[in-house]
Amino acid sequence: MATSIRIAPDIEKRLEDLAARTGRTKAYYLRELIRSGLDDVEDYYLAADVLERVRKGEEPVTSLSDVERKLGLAD
Repeated sequence: MATSIRIAPDIEKRLEDLAARTGRTKAYYLRELIRSGLDDVEDYYLAADVLERVRKGEEPVTSLSDVERKLGLAD
């Protein structure tokens, strides 16, 4: 899927310099940045969704002491 974006000239210059110094394409680095950035954004928003469900009492929670007891780690 082709997508176009506008980036600031200073960012484009950094990207061009990186590509030139490493022998990789700008597209390679853009794909890597999007992939890693998307991972971070997904983690944040999915965690925020779970936190909201916990706050509403809609998500089960287990205390540390219960986990330790179930795993045989309690004193």
